[in-house]
Amino acid sequence: MDETKTSVFSNGLIWFGAAVSISEIFTGTLIAPLGLKKGLAAIILGHVIGCILLYFAGLIGAKTGKSSMETVKMSFGQKGSVFFSALNIIQLLGWTAVMIISGAAAVQTVVGGGTSIWCLVIGALIIVWVLVDIRNLGKLNLLVMGGLFLLTVVLSVTVFRGGTIHAIGKDMSMGSAVELSVAMPLSWLPLISDYTKSAGKPKKATAVSAFVYFLASCWMYSIGLGAAIFTGESDISRIMLSAGLGLAAVYIIIAATVTTTFLDVYSAGVSFVSITRKISKKTISVITCIAGAMLAILAPISQYENFLYLIGSVFAPMTAILITDFFILKKNHMNESVNIANAVIWAAGFAAYRMMLSVDTIIGSTLPVMFITAFLCIAANFVKNLLSGTKPNELEEKI
Repeated sequence: MDETKTSVFSNGLIWFGAAVSISEIFTGTLIAPLGLKKGLAAIILGHVIGCILLYFAGLIGAKTGKSSMETVKMSFGQKGSVFFSALNIIQLLGWTAVMIISGAAAVQTVVGGGTSIWCLVIGALIIVWVLVDIRNLGKLNLLVMGGLFLLTVVLSVTVFRGGTIHAIGKDMSMGSAVELSVAMPLSWLPLISDYTKSAGKPKKATAVSAFVYFLASCWMYSIGLGAAIFTGESDISRIMLSAGLGLAAVYIIIAATVTTTFLDVYSAGVSFVSITRKISKKTISVITCIAGAMLAILAPISQYENFLYLIGSVFAPMTAILITDFFILKKNHMNESVNIANAVIWAAGFAAYRMMLSVDTIIGSTLPVMFITAFLCIAANFVKNLLSGTKPNELEEKI
């Protein structure tokens, strides 16, 4: 069944909504020990790296018309992709819980009412977004994003209008800050093709998606960075409260949380369908939202930074293999059960990422690990062709 094609503009709105979130602002506060100038440099550098990868990952889905986890089959085989689909569903459930508890706690700070109640309210609104369906969200997204954009401008002015620069005691290296900046776009790598696959203008929609996310995410990080430096406060909801934003703050928090978390629960459904079609993606999306809300209420998420790094260690080498196979080697392993070579290379990339976290480089861990993984992929293909005496297979034009 043919899906309704999405416009370039609607794809841009989706990724603006993905970037505008409390979690992105909070991550920006973690970079404050570097100071304003170095902090902004780290944010921009990290997002350049992350969003270039985001673009190429999304372009695979756009060119093939396949969801993110369906494109994984092209490198790891039919059963090999199940491992990554399962991990993706787990990380999306984790993100859903993180986003809901973050949003609920922020609203609770502004207006009270109990965090658990706000978890349920936000969860219910996300389910409304799921039931409306992504193909019908255009006008609703436009209305919500318009208000969100204006209020975020007000928030930015509130944060950056001046004040005393506060010293942040915690030490942080440039490499660690860059890696935290890469982490957010990296977390969207296993999702972006779920949206670009339906684009009416695939290449343009993918480019706009990555660029809009780059601008909006840098903006959110910068708000967090500025908040910590100029107000000495890492809780953005308290800044909104002290600025007298009141109900406008509640709108910002809830709208940002709903539009971002919707992508997580929607993609959980898409990933599940790539494993089995016995349950519809909409049903899985609703179940993921409910489970995430319950997890947020019963077991608030901690160790946020470690969660981001774990996502990077899993999906950075996976995406490096996808990009290398598709754009460089022109390989397609979709007809295989499991591609052992790529599975081994991914494991090496995973181990390299974990080791690189203890090595301080100015460009962080992600880029070196992806280069290492891509090199291993190319080298393994060269050795295989050398031993077999055959030429590389061309990627099928139509899969």
